[in-house]
Amino acid sequence: MKHYKNLSELHRENGFSPNENPLFSIVQCNGMCSLGEREFTSDFYMIGFKKLKSGVILYGRTKYDHDCGSMMFVKPRQIIEMKNLHLDEDGFLMFIHEDFLNGHTLHNEIKKYHYFDYETNEALHVSPKEETTIWELYRKIENEYQNNQDEFSREIILANVDTMLKYAQRFYKRQFINRSEISGKTVSRFMKEMDLYVSSGLLTNKGLPSVHYMAEKLAISAGYLTDVLKQESGKTALEHIHIYLISEAKNRLKSQDGTVSEIAYALGFENLSYFSRLFKKEVGMTPVLFKKQSLN
Repeated sequence: MKHYKNLSELHRENGFSPNENPLFSIVQCNGMCSLGEREFTSDFYMIGFKKLKSGVILYGRTKYDHDCGSMMFVKPRQIIEMKNLHLDEDGFLMFIHEDFLNGHTLHNEIKKYHYFDYETNEALHVSPKEETTIWELYRKIENEYQNNQDEFSREIILANVDTMLKYAQRFYKRQFINRSEISGKTVSRFMKEMDLYVSSGLLTNKGLPSVHYMAEKLAISAGYLTDVLKQESGKTALEHIHIYLISEAKNRLKSQDGTVSEIAYALGFENLSYFSRLFKKEVGMTPVLFKKQSLN
Protein backbone atom coordinates (compact mmCIF):
# COMPACT_ATOMS: atom_id res chain seq x y z
CA MET A 1 0.00 0.00 0.00
CA LYS A 2 1.29 3.47 -0.87
CA HIS A 3 2.10 5.82 2.00
CA TYR A 4 2.80 9.50 1.39
CA LYS A 5 5.16 11.10 3.88
CA ASN A 6 5.50 14.44 2.14
CA LEU A 7 3.28 16.62 0.00
CA SER A 8 5.80 17.00 -2.81
CA GLU A 9 5.60 13.27 -3.58
CA LEU A 10 1.80 13.29 -3.47
CA HIS A 11 1.61 16.25 -5.85
CA ARG A 12 4.19 14.84 -8.23
CA GLU A 13 2.72 11.33 -8.47
CA ASN A 14 -0.82 12.62 -9.01
CA GLY A 15 0.01 15.29 -11.58
CA PHE A 16 -0.79 18.26 -9.36
CA SER A 17 1.07 21.55 -9.59
CA PRO A 18 4.05 21.75 -7.21
CA ASN A 19 2.96 22.59 -3.68
CA GLU A 20 3.63 26.15 -2.48
CA ASN A 21 4.29 25.04 1.09
CA PRO A 22 6.06 21.84 2.20
CA LEU A 23 3.47 21.18 4.92
CA PHE A 24 0.24 22.58 3.48
CA SER A 25 -1.34 22.49 0.03
CA ILE A 26 -4.63 22.85 -1.82
CA VAL A 27 -5.79 21.44 -5.14
CA GLN A 28 -8.88 22.66 -6.98
CA CYS A 29 -10.54 19.87 -8.96
CA ASN A 30 -12.08 20.91 -12.27
CA GLY A 31 -14.33 18.04 -13.29
CA MET A 32 -11.87 15.28 -12.41
CA CYS A 33 -10.17 14.57 -9.13
CA SER A 34 -8.52 11.28 -8.22
CA LEU A 35 -5.60 10.23 -6.10
CA GLY A 36 -3.53 7.33 -7.36
CA GLU A 37 -6.30 4.87 -8.29
CA ARG A 38 -5.18 2.64 -5.41
CA GLU A 39 -5.32 2.39 -1.64
CA PHE A 40 -3.05 4.81 0.16
CA THR A 41 -2.33 6.37 3.52
CA SER A 42 -0.51 9.58 4.40
CA ASP A 43 0.83 11.78 7.19
CA PHE A 44 -1.74 14.46 6.33
CA TYR A 45 -5.18 15.57 7.34
CA MET A 46 -7.28 15.86 4.20
CA ILE A 47 -10.39 17.98 3.69
CA GLY A 48 -12.30 17.63 0.45
CA PHE A 49 -15.44 19.01 -1.15
CA LYS A 50 -17.04 17.17 -4.10
CA LYS A 51 -20.22 16.74 -6.07
CA LEU A 52 -19.60 13.29 -7.43
CA LYS A 53 -21.06 12.36 -10.82
CA SER A 54 -19.28 9.02 -11.17
CA GLY A 55 -16.44 7.06 -9.65
CA VAL A 56 -15.78 5.42 -6.30
CA ILE A 57 -14.35 6.65 -3.03
CA LEU A 58 -13.45 3.90 -0.58
CA TYR A 59 -12.92 5.31 2.85
CA GLY A 60 -11.54 2.82 5.33
CA ARG A 61 -12.47 0.16 2.74
CA THR A 62 -16.11 1.24 2.98
CA LYS A 63 -17.90 2.90 0.07
CA TYR A 64 -18.35 6.53 0.92
CA ASP A 65 -21.72 8.26 0.46
CA HIS A 66 -21.13 11.04 -2.08
CA ASP A 67 -24.43 11.28 -3.91
CA CYS A 68 -24.87 14.97 -3.08
CA GLY A 69 -22.58 17.91 -2.56
CA SER A 70 -20.53 16.78 0.37
CA MET A 71 -17.40 17.17 2.41
CA MET A 72 -15.00 14.42 3.42
CA PHE A 73 -12.40 14.40 6.15
CA VAL A 74 -9.42 12.06 6.52
CA LYS A 75 -6.98 11.75 9.41
CA PRO A 76 -3.31 10.81 9.04
CA ARG A 77 -2.72 7.11 8.34
CA GLN A 78 -6.31 6.31 7.45
CA ILE A 79 -6.80 4.13 4.39
CA ILE A 80 -8.48 5.76 1.41
CA GLU A 81 -8.93 4.95 -2.27
CA MET A 82 -10.31 7.23 -5.01
CA LYS A 83 -11.07 5.78 -8.45
CA ASN A 84 -12.19 7.43 -11.71
CA LEU A 85 -13.79 10.42 -10.04
CA HIS A 86 -15.81 12.77 -12.23
CA LEU A 87 -17.46 15.75 -10.61
CA ASP A 88 -20.65 17.60 -11.49
CA GLU A 89 -19.00 20.85 -10.42
CA ASP A 90 -15.67 22.07 -9.15
CA GLY A 91 -14.35 20.60 -5.93
CA PHE A 92 -11.23 20.93 -3.86
CA LEU A 93 -8.76 18.93 -1.81
CA MET A 94 -6.83 20.42 1.08
CA PHE A 95 -3.82 18.67 2.63
CA ILE A 96 -2.49 19.59 6.07
CA HIS A 97 0.62 17.78 7.26
CA GLU A 98 0.30 17.01 10.96
CA ASP A 99 3.58 18.89 11.56
CA PHE A 100 1.96 22.07 10.18
CA LEU A 101 -0.23 22.10 13.31
CA ASN A 102 2.60 21.80 15.83
CA GLY A 103 2.44 24.59 18.42
CA HIS A 104 -0.99 25.72 17.25
CA THR A 105 -4.27 25.29 19.17
CA LEU A 106 -5.67 23.42 16.17
CA HIS A 107 -3.21 20.58 16.89
CA ASN A 108 -5.50 19.45 19.73
CA GLU A 109 -8.78 20.95 18.53
CA ILE A 110 -8.81 19.00 15.26
CA LYS A 111 -8.83 15.72 17.20
CA LYS A 112 -12.20 16.61 18.72
CA TYR A 113 -14.03 16.59 15.39
CA HIS A 114 -15.54 13.14 14.99
CA TYR A 115 -16.31 13.63 11.31
CA PHE A 116 -12.64 12.80 10.70
CA ASP A 117 -13.43 9.20 11.69
CA TYR A 118 -13.77 7.21 8.49
CA GLU A 119 -15.75 4.44 10.16
CA THR A 120 -18.85 6.65 9.89
CA ASN A 121 -19.09 5.66 6.17
CA GLU A 122 -21.29 8.70 5.54
CA ALA A 123 -20.22 11.96 3.99
CA LEU A 124 -21.04 15.34 5.49
CA HIS A 125 -23.74 16.67 3.15
CA VAL A 126 -24.07 20.42 2.80
CA SER A 127 -26.90 22.65 1.64
CA PRO A 128 -26.35 25.28 -1.11
CA LYS A 129 -26.09 27.99 1.54
CA GLU A 130 -23.58 25.96 3.55
CA GLU A 131 -21.66 25.23 0.37
CA THR A 132 -21.29 28.98 -0.26
CA THR A 133 -19.82 29.43 3.22
CA ILE A 134 -17.26 26.66 2.63
CA TRP A 135 -16.20 28.09 -0.74
CA GLU A 136 -15.80 31.58 0.75
CA LEU A 137 -13.40 30.20 3.35
CA TYR A 138 -11.61 28.15 0.71
CA ARG A 139 -11.02 31.28 -1.39
CA LYS A 140 -9.48 33.06 1.59
CA ILE A 141 -7.15 30.12 2.18
CA GLU A 142 -6.36 29.88 -1.53
CA ASN A 143 -5.51 33.57 -1.73
CA GLU A 144 -3.07 33.28 1.17
CA TYR A 145 -1.60 30.04 -0.18
CA GLN A 146 -1.04 31.28 -3.75
CA ASN A 147 0.52 34.64 -2.84
CA ASN A 148 4.02 35.10 -1.45
CA GLN A 149 3.83 33.50 1.97
CA ASP A 150 5.37 35.30 4.92
CA GLU A 151 5.52 35.00 8.70
CA PHE A 152 1.76 35.69 8.95
CA SER A 153 0.63 33.15 6.36
CA ARG A 154 0.50 30.07 8.57
CA GLU A 155 -1.61 31.80 11.21
CA ILE A 156 -4.01 33.22 8.62
CA ILE A 157 -4.34 29.88 6.81
CA LEU A 158 -4.94 27.94 10.02
CA ALA A 159 -7.40 30.54 11.32
CA ASN A 160 -9.53 30.00 8.22
CA VAL A 161 -9.11 26.22 8.38
CA ASP A 162 -10.23 26.38 12.01
CA THR A 163 -13.31 28.40 11.00
CA MET A 164 -14.09 25.92 8.22
CA LEU A 165 -13.93 23.02 10.68
CA LYS A 166 -16.18 24.82 13.14
CA TYR A 167 -18.75 25.37 10.40
CA ALA A 168 -18.40 21.70 9.46
CA GLN A 169 -19.14 20.79 13.07
CA ARG A 170 -22.32 22.87 12.90
CA PHE A 171 -23.33 21.13 9.66
CA TYR A 172 -22.48 17.78 11.22
CA LYS A 173 -24.83 18.41 14.14
CA ARG A 174 -27.55 19.59 11.76
CA GLN A 175 -27.19 16.42 9.70
CA PHE A 176 -28.07 14.30 12.74
CA ILE A 177 -31.38 16.13 13.02
CA ASN A 178 -32.23 16.18 9.31
CA ARG A 179 -31.31 12.53 8.76
CA SER A 180 -33.05 11.06 11.78
CA GLU A 181 -34.10 8.03 9.76
CA ILE A 182 -30.43 6.98 9.88
CA SER A 183 -29.54 7.89 13.44
CA GLY A 184 -32.92 6.95 14.92
CA LYS A 185 -32.13 3.24 14.78
CA THR A 186 -28.83 3.46 16.61
CA VAL A 187 -30.11 2.94 20.16
CA SER A 188 -32.04 -0.16 19.07
CA ARG A 189 -29.00 -1.60 17.30
CA PHE A 190 -26.85 -0.74 20.32
CA MET A 191 -29.19 -2.60 22.69
CA LYS A 192 -29.30 -5.66 20.41
CA GLU A 193 -25.50 -5.80 20.49
CA MET A 194 -25.57 -5.55 24.29
CA ASP A 195 -28.08 -8.42 24.39
CA LEU A 196 -25.76 -10.53 22.23
CA TYR A 197 -22.76 -9.62 24.39
CA VAL A 198 -24.49 -10.75 27.57
CA SER A 199 -26.21 -13.85 26.12
CA SER A 200 -22.95 -15.11 24.61
CA GLY A 201 -21.21 -15.03 27.99
CA LEU A 202 -18.72 -12.31 27.06
CA LEU A 203 -19.43 -10.42 30.28
CA THR A 204 -17.96 -13.29 32.26
CA ASN A 205 -15.08 -13.94 29.88
CA LYS A 206 -14.10 -10.41 28.87
CA GLY A 207 -15.70 -8.10 31.41
CA LEU A 208 -17.48 -4.85 30.61
CA PRO A 209 -17.74 -4.01 26.91
CA SER A 210 -15.90 -0.85 25.92
CA VAL A 211 -17.36 1.94 23.82
CA HIS A 212 -14.80 1.10 21.13
CA TYR A 213 -15.96 -2.52 21.09
CA MET A 214 -19.60 -1.51 20.70
CA ALA A 215 -18.75 0.99 17.98
CA GLU A 216 -16.80 -1.64 16.07
CA LYS A 217 -19.79 -4.01 16.19
CA LEU A 218 -21.97 -1.25 14.75
CA ALA A 219 -19.34 -0.40 12.09
CA ILE A 220 -18.95 3.21 13.19
CA SER A 221 -16.35 5.07 15.21
CA ALA A 222 -16.54 5.45 18.97
CA GLY A 223 -16.80 9.23 18.75
CA TYR A 224 -19.50 9.10 16.09
CA LEU A 225 -21.45 6.52 18.11
CA THR A 226 -21.46 8.75 21.16
CA ASP A 227 -22.51 11.77 19.07
CA VAL A 228 -25.42 9.90 17.49
CA LEU A 229 -26.63 8.45 20.80
CA LYS A 230 -26.29 11.82 22.51
CA GLN A 231 -28.36 13.47 19.78
CA GLU A 232 -30.97 10.71 19.81
CA SER A 233 -31.34 9.99 23.52
CA GLY A 234 -29.37 12.61 25.42
CA LYS A 235 -27.00 9.97 26.78
CA THR A 236 -23.51 8.91 25.73
CA ALA A 237 -22.48 5.41 24.65
CA LEU A 238 -20.85 4.76 28.04
CA GLU A 239 -24.00 5.87 29.85
CA HIS A 240 -26.06 3.46 27.75
CA ILE A 241 -23.70 0.61 28.65
CA HIS A 242 -24.05 1.47 32.34
CA ILE A 243 -27.85 1.78 32.14
CA TYR A 244 -28.10 -1.60 30.43
CA LEU A 245 -25.89 -3.34 33.00
CA ILE A 246 -27.62 -1.76 35.99
CA SER A 247 -30.96 -2.91 34.57
CA GLU A 248 -29.51 -6.40 34.25
CA ALA A 249 -28.12 -6.13 37.80
CA LYS A 250 -31.55 -5.22 39.19
CA ASN A 251 -33.06 -8.28 37.52
CA ARG A 252 -30.38 -10.60 38.89
CA LEU A 253 -30.47 -9.11 42.37
CA LYS A 254 -34.21 -9.84 42.49
CA SER A 255 -34.16 -13.28 40.90
CA GLN A 256 -30.87 -14.90 41.90
CA ASP A 257 -29.50 -16.22 45.19
CA GLY A 258 -25.93 -15.00 44.67
CA THR A 259 -24.34 -12.28 46.76
CA VAL A 260 -24.01 -8.71 45.48
CA SER A 261 -20.32 -9.23 44.81
CA GLU A 262 -20.97 -12.45 42.86
CA ILE A 263 -23.56 -10.74 40.70
CA ALA A 264 -21.30 -7.74 40.16
CA TYR A 265 -18.42 -9.95 39.02
CA ALA A 266 -20.74 -11.95 36.76
CA LEU A 267 -21.71 -8.66 35.10
CA GLY A 268 -18.09 -7.86 34.37
CA PHE A 269 -17.39 -5.46 37.23
CA GLU A 270 -13.99 -6.24 38.71
CA ASN A 271 -14.32 -3.47 41.30
CA LEU A 272 -17.23 -3.96 43.70
CA SER A 273 -17.09 -0.41 45.06
CA TYR A 274 -17.31 0.97 41.50
CA PHE A 275 -20.37 -1.22 40.82
CA SER A 276 -21.99 -0.06 44.09
CA ARG A 277 -21.40 3.62 43.32
CA LEU A 278 -22.76 3.26 39.80
CA PHE A 279 -25.79 1.28 41.02
CA LYS A 280 -26.60 3.87 43.67
CA LYS A 281 -26.26 6.68 41.15
CA GLU A 282 -28.73 5.02 38.76
CA VAL A 283 -31.16 3.44 41.24
CA GLY A 284 -30.93 5.75 44.24
CA MET A 285 -29.88 3.06 46.74
CA THR A 286 -27.05 0.59 47.20
CA PRO A 287 -27.31 -2.87 45.62
CA VAL A 288 -27.24 -4.44 49.10
CA LEU A 289 -30.27 -2.42 50.19
CA PHE A 290 -32.01 -3.09 46.86
CA LYS A 291 -31.54 -6.85 47.33
CA LYS A 292 -32.81 -6.73 50.91
CA GLN A 293 -35.95 -4.85 49.89
CA SER A 294 -36.53 -7.34 47.05
CA LEU A 295 -36.46 -10.23 49.51
CA ASN A 296 -38.97 -8.66 51.85
